[in-house]
Amino acid sequence: MEKVPILVLVSVLLLVPTATAARTQDGSEDWGYVEVRPKAHMFWWLYRSPNKVKDPSKPWPIILWLQGGPGASGVGIGNFEEVGPLDTNLKPRNSTWLQKADLLFVDNPVGTGFSFVEDNALFVKNDVEAATDLTTLLKELFNRNESLQKSPLFIVAESYGGKFAATLGLSAIKAIEEGTLKLRLGGVALGDSWISPEDFVLSWGPLLKDVSRIDDDGLEKSNSVAQLIKQQIKDGKLEDATNSWSRLENLISAGSNHVDFYNFLLDSGMELVSVSVTTTEISPKKFTFTRYTRYLNSLRQSSLAPGGNGDLDTLLNGVIKRKLKIIPNNVTWGMQSDNVFEAMTGDFMRPRIDEVDQLLAKGVNVTIYNGQVDLICATKGTEAWIEKLKWDGLQQFLKKSRTPLYCGSDRRTRGFTRSYKNLHFYWILGAGHFVPVDQPCIALNMVADITQSPAAASAPHTST
Repeated sequence: MEKVPILVLVSVLLLVPTATAARTQDGSEDWGYVEVRPKAHMFWWLYRSPNKVKDPSKPWPIILWLQGGPGASGVGIGNFEEVGPLDTNLKPRNSTWLQKADLLFVDNPVGTGFSFVEDNALFVKNDVEAATDLTTLLKELFNRNESLQKSPLFIVAESYGGKFAATLGLSAIKAIEEGTLKLRLGGVALGDSWISPEDFVLSWGPLLKDVSRIDDDGLEKSNSVAQLIKQQIKDGKLEDATNSWSRLENLISAGSNHVDFYNFLLDSGMELVSVSVTTTEISPKKFTFTRYTRYLNSLRQSSLAPGGNGDLDTLLNGVIKRKLKIIPNNVTWGMQSDNVFEAMTGDFMRPRIDEVDQLLAKGVNVTIYNGQVDLICATKGTEAWIEKLKWDGLQQFLKKSRTPLYCGSDRRTRGFTRSYKNLHFYWILGAGHFVPVDQPCIALNMVADITQSPAAASAPHTST
């Protein structure tokens, strides 16, 4: 029998008509299912920080982590690969965000990770439907728990999760205003987020040409397909735009000798991404999910301890499933993830700039952060969509000087930040798509700033 850190026997198993929940004996972790719609079950996992500071002037924050894909698991990837308390070897993570906040991981949309649907017609088709399900989950968790209601909730997203965060932010605000959700929304953070697909695909060619990864011919071909995608989005032909996006990714892979879309300083080194989807039976819509997981796998494999368990599928479907105890026997972690992506094809290329604008107009703190060497959600594209905001503080924000970022006493520049009113931007140097993986120290400092965590009183990490 495996000996796993912090895994203890379940002491509480609560069965109610729409929810199943369990917790550890010491109360440090809770997890469970919420039936967000009949036969649609969403899995969540809440970690309570051992570093929690009781400060009435600064309530202890909760971070809701939303993964991308769509179809990538926050309970798996965000938790064990990026910011949770344990890594994939079940060893303590020194840079866990649990130091600064409680962490709530959700497998969203339904069908992702341990979440599942009993009928394939129940997969969500767009970001708004996903936000509605998430709001239902938050009502179930927060409305009956006065302790949770005292903590501000910060929605922190990565990649496609940024689109979910923007729509969830608005859905949550509406529910709060209507009195149906008892929750304090602290803010929304969009990490390397797929907010405006048009601006990202238009950035790929020029960026790769500037860093010598493609030549003039590659730039011309890239720009041609990117302009086609722009027109398809404008015409509302979003499924066509998704197919063109897949074609553009493969064109760039061929022209760049397989650049890694999650760190343009690296090669992907994967045969699958170098094969034209027009000559295979592989669905182009599955390519992004494959790339998304393989980049993290390559990072993990380079740092596995001898004898360690680095296989995320094995970990989640083995030790973790046995710990959780409430996962149905016929549910395998990630078994419906491809279906989730497939169902959202028609919304994948839809921009969510307007939703970010609405959050800003309502006074919500919006933080945007981007890794310097990310390609899929390149900083160049992020800056382009920010300039499209109609928010009345935009021009003042763009004129503000940036502040350099450091880690502790190390005076090497790790990034820059700029803020004006409720809009904040972090440029994270040396990081690709997965900022907490590539730059864990600066990411932890950043999240302390975002949440204003009472535990954030450490060595100075910014300079004016």
